[in-house]
Amino acid sequence: MADVLHLTDAQIGGWVAAFLLPLFRVAALLMTLPLFGADMVSARIRLYMALAITLAIVPVLPPMPQLNALDLHALLLCAEQIVIGALMGLAIQMLFQVFVIAGQVVAIQMGMAFASMVDPVNGVNVATVSQFFNMLVTLLFLSMNGHLVVFEVLVESFTTLPVDGGLLTGQFWELANRLSWVLGAAILLVLPAVTALLVVNVALGVMTRAAPQLNIFSVGMPVTIVLGMVILWLNMADILNQYQSLASEALQWLRELARAR
Repeated sequence: MADVLHLTDAQIGGWVAAFLLPLFRVAALLMTLPLFGADMVSARIRLYMALAITLAIVPVLPPMPQLNALDLHALLLCAEQIVIGALMGLAIQMLFQVFVIAGQVVAIQMGMAFASMVDPVNGVNVATVSQFFNMLVTLLFLSMNGHLVVFEVLVESFTTLPVDGGLLTGQFWELANRLSWVLGAAILLVLPAVTALLVVNVALGVMTRAAPQLNIFSVGMPVTIVLGMVILWLNMADILNQYQSLASEALQWLRELARAR
């Protein structure tokens, strides 16, 4: 007669913790990471991706603490993993929002703020210039394997930020300080275009003052839009270097957030 397999509560809790705790961190990252956490990606696909990534990285992770799956301490650890994954995803989300804000600023200056469309990533109406910048930075991020760097930092975070390492109070303050970096980087990104459009608007104002009979709305707006498109096209010549600088800074801050090498 075959022997009956006996499992203790400690063994079951260890197996659950070895897979469940990393799953919460991975799933939280995918929920907030740009492109993967977009509204156009269904929650079922994100769940399948989280399960696949967790199964792939569990064999190389450090040992997880022994716990009871229904204990209060286990629930607190699960909440902590969600916070860590969400913070890592928001760190990369700020990189994308730099370009979205930059596109919004340019659209306002060139008179195209009224031309908006639904952003499938965030599910809100944004200017078409912002949508163009968002698609551009998404393609650059994927083509330069930025998502692989994020997953590398994610795996390393289980060593630098262990599961039972305590809450991340300092990381919350770092995230709040980075909000000013987003606005400043967006302004610097489009500063040449905004300056050129300001000169165009000042020239149109001088023309209106010199010739009051000139209808500025019928002449100035088409001129501003056309010149704005030309200035935006010229500004795109250096967009790759600017993206590399901003992406390097964002990924470096992600490593500092996860205390990774």
